[in-house]
Amino acid sequence: MESCPTKPTSKELEGEKLILLGNPNVGKSVIFNYLTGKYVTVSNYPGTTVEVASGSMTAHGKKFKVIDTPGVNSLIPMSEDEKVTRDILLQEPSAHLVQVIDAKNLRRGLLISLQLLEMNLPFLVILNMWDEAKSRGIEIHLENLSKLLGMPVLKAVATRKKGLQKIPTHFRKSLSASISIHYPEAIEEGISRILSLLPTPLPLSGRSLAVMLLSGDESLSEWLHQNLSDQAITKIETICRETQAHFAEPVGYLINQARLRKVDELLSQVLKSTGRPSLTFATSLGNWMIHPIWGIPILLLILYVTYQFVGVFGAQISVDFLEETLFGEWLLPPLTRGIQSLIPIPWLQELLVGPYGIFTMALTYAIAIVLPIVGCFFLIFGLMEDSGYLPRLAVMTNALFKKMGLNGKAVLPMVLGLGCDTMATMTTRILDTEKDRIIVTLLLALGVPCSAQLGVILGMFSGLPIYYLLIWISLIGGIIVLVGYLAAKVLPGKGSDFILELPPLRIPQFSNIVVKTLARIEWYLKEAVPLFILGTLLLFIFHQTGALNLLEKVSTPLIVHFLGLPAKATEAFIVGFLRRDYGAAGLYVLAKEGQLNEGQILVSLVTITLFIPCIAQLFMMVKERGWRKSLMITAVIFPIAFGVGGMLNLFLRLLGL
Repeated sequence: MESCPTKPTSKELEGEKLILLGNPNVGKSVIFNYLTGKYVTVSNYPGTTVEVASGSMTAHGKKFKVIDTPGVNSLIPMSEDEKVTRDILLQEPSAHLVQVIDAKNLRRGLLISLQLLEMNLPFLVILNMWDEAKSRGIEIHLENLSKLLGMPVLKAVATRKKGLQKIPTHFRKSLSASISIHYPEAIEEGISRILSLLPTPLPLSGRSLAVMLLSGDESLSEWLHQNLSDQAITKIETICRETQAHFAEPVGYLINQARLRKVDELLSQVLKSTGRPSLTFATSLGNWMIHPIWGIPILLLILYVTYQFVGVFGAQISVDFLEETLFGEWLLPPLTRGIQSLIPIPWLQELLVGPYGIFTMALTYAIAIVLPIVGCFFLIFGLMEDSGYLPRLAVMTNALFKKMGLNGKAVLPMVLGLGCDTMATMTTRILDTEKDRIIVTLLLALGVPCSAQLGVILGMFSGLPIYYLLIWISLIGGIIVLVGYLAAKVLPGKGSDFILELPPLRIPQFSNIVVKTLARIEWYLKEAVPLFILGTLLLFIFHQTGALNLLEKVSTPLIVHFLGLPAKATEAFIVGFLRRDYGAAGLYVLAKEGQLNEGQILVSLVTITLFIPCIAQLFMMVKERGWRKSLMITAVIFPIAFGVGGMLNLFLRLLGL
């Protein structure tokens, strides 16, 4: 019986669930889109910034909610993505599971299979990318694998929809597994002791939970405190310490080694190589992309294309048309005239179409300025994601970001920040830990100019000697590296390990890219646009109460005496909070009028580059990191921006510049 995409209702989604899980880059999203069709919801998992997609399908005459979990390398979480997937299994023990495995990387997938078996959860195995495995001379005996796992196993080529029609008729079937893993004696004793302390009933097998605890799974702490007394938790902690005392190596490592030995035992019974390794162009290109020499020009080319598409086409061409033509000429003028003629109340007119109006600022910013940039990013991110280049990009830049306490995954939001920092802040979700996300959010807000601001800045430097531009680049780059390094030392929590599986390069499927892009744009419209409206309302209130004028008066001494700039520059910094390029444009006008000399231009541009983020980015920070963290980031940026600007002003004065 084939699945049939149907639009879900809230009542229907309370029924049975089908959960897709597997390693990263195994094709889960393609299978998810096939099963659910176009009616897909993408939302953050409660309490996290991790996106989980859900939809519905019909099978066996019933409707099922389908959940696409984040990719994992282990169900003993080492990242927020892995914790979310494990928590979904804890909360939905009766759901039907479908594990998607890359047929070329069976060893990696079977490691997850063993953990599911240990949890005593039945599941259907989909060996995806079967064609790529065959092209590499890999032969897998499906019947043997199915008997050993005690679970149904299907082969598939998801991008061509081959084999997917069998999923609805097999996901309810389960056989009887005969696999068991025996750990070292001291670990088995620790498992038995912990089992006697666990409550009943349990969402998963007690043995699997005991193994997680012995492995040092700190993410189970909340579950333990909800289900056990403090005395029982203390006993479990003691058992974990006593078990670890028997070994020189971490217990978690020994548990993983025992599982890998069992996986290798399974592989010896089901895997056969025909000795026909593939030497395709895609394989060679994939190797060149991570080569220490040839990978660099390829990296620069792809970053250039990304910047051109997102930063130039999205942030300049598309924004110019939407903001100046569609909104500026076609929509807003007649709307303004209509509101002014139909609504005689002045303050209400200003609220709707004034300088800080809902239509003239909030919706213009959200739809005409940010949406085209976000849409372009979603599209090119989907292409990078489905082609397999994203992991290679991270590999090539890992060494640089390691100096800032990050890893190579940070390159994407940092580069895309040159298109739009608001959108780039949202992409920090791809990073593995909250600590990494906070650091990159801080660096984006601190020193990465968006394309619109960067264009104005480069225009101002074009009339100055080249060494002024080099000073600006050196200062901004040095501050980013230094702040990133210090933040990694100061912020609590662990950074993420840089472990990535490199999938093969492949041609992305157009339909899959479109579905992903539309789902992400729908999220933006639902989640981000209301923040623009809220921010505009606050500015409207400040403007009406005179708070904006007061802020300008308070800021003038800092601008004039510390930075050495004319008082008129205060307006540029205030407007720069509304939109970055507006602030830079204000400085550009002052320089053009002769109110700024060469040294003042350099000081002003360094300061406004490091200045607090624009209001759109601030509200996106609030959405992603929360109010407290966003205000702390802003509190750090403000003194850095003016401190560096003031010291630069003093230094230039000493040099007579």
